[in-house]
Amino acid sequence: MSVAPCWKRLGCSVQAAIQSSEREVPASWWAFKRTIDLCLGLVLALIAFPIVAIAAVAIVAVTGGSPFYSQERVGQYGRRFRMFKLRTMVENAHELRDQLMHLNEADGPVFKIRNDPRLHALGPLLRRTSIDELPNFYNVLRGDMSLVGPRPALPCEIEHYDTFAQRRLQVPQGITCLWQINGRSDVSFEHWMELDNRYVDQWTPLGDLAIVAKTIPAVLRKDGAH
Repeated sequence: MSVAPCWKRLGCSVQAAIQSSEREVPASWWAFKRTIDLCLGLVLALIAFPIVAIAAVAIVAVTGGSPFYSQERVGQYGRRFRMFKLRTMVENAHELRDQLMHLNEADGPVFKIRNDPRLHALGPLLRRTSIDELPNFYNVLRGDMSLVGPRPALPCEIEHYDTFAQRRLQVPQGITCLWQINGRSDVSFEHWMELDNRYVDQWTPLGDLAIVAKTIPAVLRKDGAH
């Protein structure tokens, strides 16, 4: 897969880190992965559509604002794209981040608050059930993301990654991953990056299907969802 057009965004250090440790996988695996994304992704998107529609109407009724929001994220090889989600926070949430930085409960270059005061009335429910992430299927069908892969990070987070963490950009970023089925926000940043690197080093098309299957009970248990 060609990576030449993608490095301008992240710089030479990221290029060197990824190129020096990139894993060789058969071209057929990439083709199979994309086929799974399109076929299974379309089925899941159709199943999710009525849930998203109901949630969107509820958000508008409760908050009076737009039910959706998009945010720039970093994809495979540093490509930037707009990731779509159902809105769980007040509309000026990004303006309040600096004021709430002292409440950050996450380690590493990540901002997480278990009971984030920026959440609107439906926000906690949408996050606990992962309904807010269902619009990600649109990104999968567009080719921005895969069903399975490391969760796409913010550009400001990537800027603070070391070479170990940067390796997660070797593969398409995804909706679910090893992190998603192993505790999500309850795991440390270091362990999160270890899980992502394990995926980079060991992923297979059949392994992706196994992760998708394990995601369903993890979501139902609400593991680390906040």
